Amino acid sequence: MAFFDELTKKAKDVAAVAADKAKDVAEVAKINVAIAGEQREMDKNYRTIGEWFVSEYEGEIPDAVRELVDAVTASKARIAELEAGKPSKEEEPFAEEAAPAQKKCPICGAESDSKFCPQCGAPMGE
Repeated sequence: MAFFDELTKKAKDVAAVAADKAKDVAEVAKINVAIAGEQREMDKNYRTIGEWFVSEYEGEIPDAVRELVDAVTASKARIAELEAGKPSKEEEPFAEEAAPAQKKCPICGAESDSKFCPQCGAPMGE
């Protein structure tokens, strides 16, 4: 019986250590999530400061940041071009272009656009 008592004690010790490690990992994960949240908030605030600066000093941008402001302006123009090129919601894309090609299973004959047959699991081939 001493063997089983000792085995039980060791199992309890291992379980306690595992529980402590899991608690530590969970706490570190919680801290990492909080840090990431604060970094996102800080990035948002920096972005707001930058937008204010550019709008406030539009004609007199210092040379140190002129290239960055020009890059942002070029990006805004490119976004406007891309937005203008988007099809309107009334225009629907062609169904033939949107639907992937159907392949026929060499084993059971089922048609699918996946790599493996949904019926029998065989590779669909090329």
